[in-house]
Amino acid sequence: MIAFEHLDPNHHALAALPDSDRIQWIRAERWISHPAAELALEAMGDLLTYPQRNRMPCLLVHGRTGMGKTMILKKFFRDHPRKVDPQLGLGQNPVVMMQLPPEPIEVSFYEELLGAVGVPLTGEISRVRARRMARDALKIIGARILIIDEIHALLVGGERQQRVFLNVIRLLANDLEMPLVCAGTPEARRALLTDNGLADRFESVELPRWTNNIGFRRLLASFGSILPLRQPSELDQERVRATILTLSEGITVRIVRLLEHLAIDAIRRGVERITLESFDFLPTRAPLLSMENRRRIEASI
Repeated sequence: MIAFEHLDPNHHALAALPDSDRIQWIRAERWISHPAAELALEAMGDLLTYPQRNRMPCLLVHGRTGMGKTMILKKFFRDHPRKVDPQLGLGQNPVVMMQLPPEPIEVSFYEELLGAVGVPLTGEISRVRARRMARDALKIIGARILIIDEIHALLVGGERQQRVFLNVIRLLANDLEMPLVCAGTPEARRALLTDNGLADRFESVELPRWTNNIGFRRLLASFGSILPLRQPSELDQERVRATILTLSEGITVRIVRLLEHLAIDAIRRGVERITLESFDFLPTRAPLLSMENRRRIEASI
């Protein structure tokens, strides 16, 4: 019989490591694929190869906080790293990723953008010059797509400020003939739709909360195959799935942190598997869980 046959073959060696090493591995950030994420990555890949035209298509990835939007953007960014042109000796960045500043001010936006391409602004600078520097920098590095995370920050400003900032985004896309990928909450989607010049060019990919369906079962199966536990867990057991959803409220980051806690506890207690009884040992300080619902579940277990 093959040891740890419940695990993916590439993870057999992990299960044989000492407890401390396995716990550190569990705590590390890693990519877990799922259908909505793959749909977003595929859409971004299409935009990256889109030929230049006057009105470039754009993409909005939207969902509640904690649904993994930033993880998807980072995955795409890592998959398309900076390359150096051997003839010119210049770095080419096909994908530029930035975060919207906390307050939607035009100069602050260009400052974040220039910082993302390695050209930080110093001292006072005019809005016009900052815009020109940003456009020139993106052209020099050969940017093919601009990713803007936390686009819902534009909602911080008043209605007039929001309109001004949406106009900045539209003009940037027009000037550069470059696709934009924005990520934010559902409220950000509604804000983008208020700008007629943007609404008809943004496709969208939603990251909905998880429900107890086949997609969620596949997600848990993926975790069951990589978590370095030495015994098979019961993640596909109906009450286990329902409890995970209740405690996490179907939010991706909460599901991940919950599974991390359960797996680490299973190692420390020597049981080496996640079962329904595992939830009895969750600490009340466990982060990112719906603790009110957790207490209700505990009373019924």
